[in-house]
Amino acid sequence: MNIHATAVRVGEAGVLLLGPSGSGKSDLALRLIDRGAMLVADDRVVLRREGEALWADAPAVLAGRLEVRGVGILAFPAVAATVRLALILDESMPRLPERRHLSWLGIDVPALILPPFGASAVLRAEAAVGLVLRDRLWSHDD
Repeated sequence: MNIHATAVRVGEAGVLLLGPSGSGKSDLALRLIDRGAMLVADDRVVLRREGEALWADAPAVLAGRLEVRGVGILAFPAVAATVRLALILDESMPRLPERRHLSWLGIDVPALILPPFGASAVLRAEAAVGLVLRDRLWSHDD
């Protein structure tokens, strides 16, 4: 399955960045990579199911390439990753997240709305990954 998205691996978690063209997917990916994340894919992401895991990878023609607006297409090391979180890039972020999941190939992935261009977007994304990895993403519901 091929979707319009950008994906990075933050620690051990694959993160899908979702939104229309110009919504900040590549920009947020670049900032996450600057803090140690690894590029999975930019613009198009290939999803596949292996058992109960959803994997993200780049189409061969785009592997290791990230579009940086105003600069060009840059090369980065690229990896595949198990998808653990989807971030929907949108400026209308709720104060507390609603319990939300998106599904691909029969696998539900927790999803959050995140404004991509704010100074804290990278920190919010990293914090969300930390919560997902500790199964605490929806802890405010308890």
